Amino acid sequence: MSARSNILGRLRASLADTRPRPDDFDETLVTGPWQYPPQERIKRLRSLMEAVQTELHLVTSESWPAKVEALLEARGLANLLYAPGTDHGRQLAAHWQAGGAKPELLAYDRPVEAWKEDLFWKVEASLTGTVGGIAATGSLVLWPDRHEPRLMSLLPPLHIALLKASEVEDNLYTIMQRQGWSAAMPTNLLLVSGPSKTADIEQVLAYGAHGPKELVVLILEDA
Repeated sequence: MSARSNILGRLRASLADTRPRPDDFDETLVTGPWQYPPQERIKRLRSLMEAVQTELHLVTSESWPAKVEALLEARGLANLLYAPGTDHGRQLAAHWQAGGAKPELLAYDRPVEAWKEDLFWKVEASLTGTVGGIAATGSLVLWPDRHEPRLMSLLPPLHIALLKASEVEDNLYTIMQRQGWSAAMPTNLLLVSGPSKTADIEQVLAYGAHGPKELVVLILEDA
């Protein structure tokens, strides 16, 4: 018998006739102080995010592509990275095609190794979805996958994020419970509370040091 089998055998034997300890976790410890009336969640999230130089706009599920186009044109940006395999990516592409928008749409549809130079140095803005927001901390919850890798929200100087108003929860525990994270925990998850910033050098606050220098959140009111 191998050493590995011996070790595992002893561990299994040690668990014989044992019972799990009862779970006496009191969830009010992590939810009680951070609960808000439904009508206050967006207001609180907006207040906290704007305090760290995040730009937020209330839009509808039909009008947001036009708002994205206006944001890019106002900044004089030439391109936008998007995920063509998502519902919002398809909606964006349809708007671009119908209206003849000027900024170029760049599809994230290939491995990073195939276009690393362009991805790191030529992409000026990106658009991603979110899986929710947290009112208590003023944070977005991003769940990167093969359609929207995490580089989409970490590399471009401008990150535009779509957030459904109906998916803003009071606190982190609530969103974990309602979305069932314990049954299907993501391999990678991002909590974003504002544009990239650091004060490491001479304690002078600088934006964009290790990520987007601008974050714009479009809140879909009728989602």
